[in-house]
Amino acid sequence: MAEDIWDENLYKIFEKGFPTNDKTFIETPEEKIISYGELKKTSAMFANALTDLGVVQGDRVLVQANKSPEVVFLYLACLRAGAIFVPLNTAYTKSELEYFIKDSEPKVVVCDQLSPLMDFSSEIDFPDLKILTLDSSGNGSLMMLVEGQLVTFNTVNSGGAAIACILYTSGTTGRPKGAMLSHSNLGTNAYTLKESWGFMPDDVLLHTLPVFHAHGLFVAVNTVLANGTGMIFLPKFDVKEVIRLMPKSTLMMGVPTFYTRLLADPQFTTHIAKHMRLFISGSAPLLADTHAEFYKLTGHKILERYGMTETAMNTSNPLDGERVPGSVGPALPGIEIRVVDNDDKLLGLNETGDIQVRGPNVFNGYWKKPDKTSEEFCEDYFFRTGDIGYLDDKEYLFIVGRAKDLIISGGYNVYPKEIESCIDELEGIVESAVIGVPHNDFGEAVVALITCDDSKTKVLDEYIIRSLKKTLASYKIPKAVFTVQEIPRNVMGKVEKSNLRELYKDIFKV
Repeated sequence: MAEDIWDENLYKIFEKGFPTNDKTFIETPEEKIISYGELKKTSAMFANALTDLGVVQGDRVLVQANKSPEVVFLYLACLRAGAIFVPLNTAYTKSELEYFIKDSEPKVVVCDQLSPLMDFSSEIDFPDLKILTLDSSGNGSLMMLVEGQLVTFNTVNSGGAAIACILYTSGTTGRPKGAMLSHSNLGTNAYTLKESWGFMPDDVLLHTLPVFHAHGLFVAVNTVLANGTGMIFLPKFDVKEVIRLMPKSTLMMGVPTFYTRLLADPQFTTHIAKHMRLFISGSAPLLADTHAEFYKLTGHKILERYGMTETAMNTSNPLDGERVPGSVGPALPGIEIRVVDNDDKLLGLNETGDIQVRGPNVFNGYWKKPDKTSEEFCEDYFFRTGDIGYLDDKEYLFIVGRAKDLIISGGYNVYPKEIESCIDELEGIVESAVIGVPHNDFGEAVVALITCDDSKTKVLDEYIIRSLKKTLASYKIPKAVFTVQEIPRNVMGKVEKSNLRELYKDIFKV
C-alpha cells in the first residue's frame, strides 16, 4: 500500500477494503450473523451517540465491558469520531479503576452494570463524566442512546499520527503506564500481519481472546478488518465450544494455555483440525513440547510471534519457511530488531542482551509521562522493550526473559527461561516458573515452582536438583523447589512472577 495512506483515519483505511455489504463480519456461537453492511451502519450509530454525549476528537472513552460485538462497534465508533479508545481488563478492582479514571480523564465511561466504575459517578470530582452501561448481551443505557441514531456518520479526518487508543501496561513494576498508539501504528501493523500470515479471501478467524488486550483487539480484529473477512466471535475461550466451531474456521489465534487445553481434551482430534489453515500463538512463551505434541496430533506447526502493548507485533515465525520451536522468528517487514548490552552497544549473533525495536508499529509514548517516554527510547528511536534475548545466525529472535525477571545470584546473571526449559523436559513435570528472591549471601537465590502431571503427587526436589546439575552451571541451580497445584497466570496466560516474588520473598530470612 502507498506510504501516504497511513496518514489517514484507520477506519477510513479499513473501509476502503471492505467487501460487499452482505459478507459476514461477525458470527456468534448462536449463529447470529452481523454483516459488513451492518458494521458500517452500527458503527455510525455508535459514533453519533458519542457525539451526542459531547465527545470530540481527542476525548477519551474508557471501556470496561465484557466481550461482545457491541464493544467492537464502540471501538470502531471511537476511530470514526476521532476519540481515543481506552479498554480496561474486566478483572480490575475499584482501587485500580480509580487510578485509570484519574489518569486518563475520560469524557465517557462504558461498563457493565455490576462494574465498580458505576460507583464513581458520585465519588470522583469529574462533573462532566458520563457513565453508561453495556452488558455482554449488548444491552444497557449506551444501547438505549444508540437506538434511533442515524446510520451514516462523516468519519473524522484525523491524521495517521493522531492517537487511536491508550492501552495500559500491566504495572508489575509500578503504576501502569498508558501506551499511546496512533492510527498509523495500528494500521501499518494490521496490514503487515495480513500479508505475513497470508490472509485469504475465505479465511474465518476463530476469535476466543478478550478484546481489552492488544492480542484480541489489534492483532485479531484489526487484521480481520484489514482483510475484509469474518470471524466467529466467542465470548471467551471454552474448549468444547472451540472444538465444536473449529470445523467452520480456518485460523485461530491464542495463548499457549489454549493449545495445552485443546491437547488435553480427547475430543480434539486430527479430524477436528483438518479444515484449519493456521494456528498462531503469543502473549506468553509456547513450550517446545506443546509445539511438538500439537504437530504430532494435527500436522500443524503452531506459528509463534512476539509483540507487546507498546508496539503490537514485532516478529513472527514465517508462514512459509522454518518455524523454530522456542523462537519468535525474525523481524516482520519494515521493523528492526537489535540486541544490545547495558550501554546500548550492539551485540553479536547468539549473544544475550536487551532487545530493542524500531518501526512504524512502535507507539508514540506514554500518556502524560514524557520523562518515562524519553527514558525508554534511544536517541536513534529504538524502543527499549525490557525483554532479554538473542538473535541466532538466521536472525531468529529467542527471548529468555524480562529484564525485571533477571536474577543476579552471587554476581552472575541467571535467565529464568533457561532453567524453566530444563525443568519442563523432566519426567512428571507439567510446567515450571523460576524466580529470584532475596538471599543474605547471594543477593538473590534461584527458586523454582513446579506443577506435576496426574501420575505424580510430588516430584522430589532432589530429583530436579540432581537432573539440573547435569546440564546447568552450579549458580543456576535452584536453592529451593516448591510443588504447587497451579502456577498463577493473568488472563493472557503470562505467569504473574511479581506475585510469586512477593509470596516467597521471606523464605531465606533468618
